[in-house]
Amino acid sequence: MQMPFMNLTSPILTKRRIWSAYAVAVAADVLQFVLGPIGWAMADEILDVIVAGATWSLLGFHPLLLPTFVVEFMPLVDMLPTWTGCVALVVALRKKQQAAVPPSTGPVIDV
Repeated sequence: MQMPFMNLTSPILTKRRIWSAYAVAVAADVLQFVLGPIGWAMADEILDVIVAGATWSLLGFHPLLLPTFVVEFMPLVDMLPTWTGCVALVVALRKKQQAAVPPSTGPVIDV
């Protein structure tokens, strides 16, 4: 049985998925800015794990999510809107990737 957050394929991006991913990323960046550079005991790290899982679930796995996740554990760097930037890049790359492949709506007869 495959868990929904362990999706290694790229889901088709819908407006709902994109807006949800942006909402998660912006909320995380705002919360981390409010918590400050010191943060509360492990609150930033727990938030990063949750955001990484939610983003992965919404957009599918992308290699850009890994460095963003690691960078978020560095002091002061987590004050930057890295999740929002990462989501913007992943969405742009996924849109470009999906535009290159025409959607299949049914059986195709190749002549």
